[in-house]
Amino acid sequence: MGFSLSHRKTLDVAHVGISADQLPPFGDGPVDLCRWFDASTVDRPLELEIGCGKGTFLVQQAALVPQVNYIALEYAAAFWRYAADRCRRRQLDNVRIVRVEADFFVRNYVPDACFQRVHIYFPDPWPKKRHHKRRLIQAPFLQQLHQVLIKRGLICIVTDHADYFQWICKHCAQVAGAFDQLPFVRPDSAGEEEWVGTNFERKYRREGRPFHGLLLQKR
Repeated sequence: MGFSLSHRKTLDVAHVGISADQLPPFGDGPVDLCRWFDASTVDRPLELEIGCGKGTFLVQQAALVPQVNYIALEYAAAFWRYAADRCRRRQLDNVRIVRVEADFFVRNYVPDACFQRVHIYFPDPWPKKRHHKRRLIQAPFLQQLHQVLIKRGLICIVTDHADYFQWICKHCAQVAGAFDQLPFVRPDSAGEEEWVGTNFERKYRREGRPFHGLLLQKR
């Protein structure tokens, strides 16, 4: 995977990429994530993307909305390295990409009322029933995201997998007292006729797949 992404070029994560071993011990409690950015920008709002892949959404959105700082999580080493190098080359100083498992990071490192938005685009659907327990979007995780969102903060979700979307709606219903469910609204950085503009979306669009999305707004 690393060879196919890098095309024999050296990838430099520089200050953009943060590996798990750079994080403090999780027992120390939440981290002041604003301090990961330049001191002059610590008052900017924060947004989180879970599963950034090659970083296409980040590259588009962070360039269009430079007054927001973005933290992205990507567990696959090759994608993490590629996305961080991509943002570094574009001098997107309002992006940090952490190689870490999402639930672990949110539960142990994120302060309460931290993010104004959480973006989850095309998460792994784990289609086999015996693997459903591995699906990211479940009621307990939604409750955890509720805790780290600011008042009226948003969770933005898109998937191409109809069964997973039904699963998502079922788990959203379990936390209905915490969120208002709203129709999905595409980000301004999405291309014409795109929902978000990620690599996965563009691939699945060519395959003719339908998309499903929603917003959850913290009450």
